[in-house]
Amino acid sequence: SVTVHSTLMMLSVALLLLLPASVTVQPGHTLTISCTVSYSVSSCRTHWIRQPAGKGLEWIGGHHAGHSMHIKETLKNKFSVNLDTSSNTVTLSGQNMRPGDTAVYYCHQVHRLWRK
Repeated sequence: SVTVHSTLMMLSVALLLLLPASVTVQPGHTLTISCTVSYSVSSCRTHWIRQPAGKGLEWIGGHHAGHSMHIKETLKNKFSVNLDTSSNTVTLSGQNMRPGDTAVYYCHQVHRLWRK
């Protein structure tokens, strides 16, 4: 089985709802987890990151200010990210999940870095 724990990684932004907090899916099945936030997902970058036990963080993908979606090249056939601007919800969908996909999955607001 594939066990996924989802959580939030943000600074100074309130999480309203993250569902489910923990889910187990059977190998080959689909994963769907959603993150509802207090800011406008159409004006901020929101991404998903995962961390398998004992390993480093891996960026999965997300939306840049509600426009173009970017998914890590090696994960394009597995994951998709969708926005619902009416409810400020960002949903991660994973297909054909495998035991190797077991991890903590983070919903993350990406803060823009400015350079002069």
